[in-house]
Formats: sequence, C-alpha cells, structure tokens
Amino acid sequence: MKTISYIITDELGIHARPAGMIAKLAKGYKSEIKIGTSNKMADASRVIGIMSLCMKQGDEIIVTVDGEDEGEAAEAISALLKDNL
Repeated sequence: MKTISYIITDELGIHARPAGMIAKLAKGYKSEIKIGTSNKMADASRVIGIMSLCMKQGDEIIVTVDGEDEGEAAEAISALLKDNL
C-alpha cells in the first residue's frame, strides 16, 4: 500500500474540475484508490464522493493506493495533485 499526503494550495480547494480529473485518473488503474482526510475517506474514482469531502485550501489530503499497479498509480496521482491543486 502506498500513501500520499498533500496540502491543498489552490484557493478554491477541490471543486468539480479537479475532482473530475482525480476520478478520471483513478478509474484508469486496477488498484483501489481512496482520497480524503484523517477522519473521512472516499473512493477516488467517484466525483461525488470526492466533492462530498469539502476539502479546502490548507487541508491535508491523504491518498491511499492499494493493488497491483499501486506504484504507477501513486506517482500519477501525486503529479496530478502537485500540478493542479
């Protein structure tokens, strides 16, 4: 299992566009990918689940990736977060 931590720097937080980008990327991997905070997680392949977390600027995102392609998936998610949030 791989775990990624990231602090949101985007002033809008995770809104519809980045949530859609995360979900689209997560759907492309066989691994189970979860996103959230230390007390609430959601399936990263579901836009509504990501949006329901209401993550804002300054919040810490925790992403867990577990499965056969977890290394590749974790690198891709990490790059997406750094480039877009």
